[in-house]
Amino acid sequence: MPNQLNRREMLRYSALAGIGVWTAGRGTARAGAPSPNEKLNVAAIGCGGRGAADLGAVAATENIVALCDVDEKQAAGAFNGHPRAKKFRDFRKMLDQMHKQIDAVVIGTPDHTHAPPAVMAMKLGKHCYCEKPLAHSVYEARAMADVAKQNNLVTQMGTQIHALPNYRRAVELVQSGAIGPVREVHVWLGANFSGPPKPTGTSQPDAPTETPPVPDTLDWDLWLGPAPYRPYHPAYVPFKWRYWWAFANGQLGDFFCHYCDLAFWALKLRHPTTVEAEGPVHPESTARWTIARQEYPARDNLPPVTLTWYNGGGYPALVKEKGVPLKGWQSAVLFVGSEGMLIADYGKHKLLPESKFADFQPPEPTIPDSIGHHREWTEACKTGGPTTCNFDYSGALSEAALLCNVALRTGKKLHWDPKKLQAANCPEADRYIKRQYRQGWTL
Repeated sequence: MPNQLNRREMLRYSALAGIGVWTAGRGTARAGAPSPNEKLNVAAIGCGGRGAADLGAVAATENIVALCDVDEKQAAGAFNGHPRAKKFRDFRKMLDQMHKQIDAVVIGTPDHTHAPPAVMAMKLGKHCYCEKPLAHSVYEARAMADVAKQNNLVTQMGTQIHALPNYRRAVELVQSGAIGPVREVHVWLGANFSGPPKPTGTSQPDAPTETPPVPDTLDWDLWLGPAPYRPYHPAYVPFKWRYWWAFANGQLGDFFCHYCDLAFWALKLRHPTTVEAEGPVHPESTARWTIARQEYPARDNLPPVTLTWYNGGGYPALVKEKGVPLKGWQSAVLFVGSEGMLIADYGKHKLLPESKFADFQPPEPTIPDSIGHHREWTEACKTGGPTTCNFDYSGALSEAALLCNVALRTGKKLHWDPKKLQAANCPEADRYIKRQYRQGWTL
């Protein structure tokens, strides 16, 4: 039977489209917050790279009252573009001094420094927008979701592709039953962004041993935050921090949340029951390729699902077996249903085999177009309305991503207990599920 949107989901999507329907339990504006016609006072933590893009999107409609970044060079554009905003290096000082003047925070720091500022801000009652993945560890992602829920805050993770029409139409096709029940999903990332220099072949690099001077514009100790101390090196900053376990989770951590978001949304996934992964393992640098498999239980009238992730150049065997076209689908999500397949990427989707669906008429749209990923969040901060990638939804998505690397680094198939945040068969996974913070840092 086609899986139609239920009444709660219809109310949720209607609210997001600006129709004005309010959905209970999705967060309310805090006492004293601006009315829908007023502007939020927003603080940005991490103002270069993606942080700069997030800041620009929010600044289009709201007041930017404070900016925080540990690297003056990276943040120069943001600092110069908002001369009236107060400037800080340490988010703790910013929140201590200005929490009464701040309604919401936008976090665009490296992954290892997502959770500490987010949790501190939310404990002070601030709504939060945070880049993906939500956190560096499974424990942090769960803590962020819990604190947001406890304080009834409006949150959003930076999976901006979620707001584009293409994903909405793909979700409608899957949920309308166009390809029948789905028991199998394959997600591959064809992009192979350059990480740290590799010494030979496809081997993983060791941490650099040189100790060049720290640039005058960078506060290295604050950049490290809760991560164990190590000397500064340009192999880490900027951007290439993504390829070191101490700070991030590699290509998988970077893109799983974007692509698997579609599978989570369309199939109503939440927590896997098992996770296993293969790929090169190094104590310092992240894997250059990974294949990870996750099993999800049945959900209501939906069957169990196996989701397989590939990055670094791999593709599922059924791409050749079933004649799935790779041209134009360098990175994609492939839903395998009993009656056909659906392939999608950020901007397009197609039902397969094409001959079977040549005369297919898609269902009428049921999910309204978004007012914009950032705007959805800022409007919800004022009205108490919902967001589509709140920390409850995106926290579970991020946990699934991070568990792939836990399985990879332990070399075991994890039997996952989401309530206890434990793999009962693999106690050695605990050190990756909850990382040890450097002295002086807590959540």
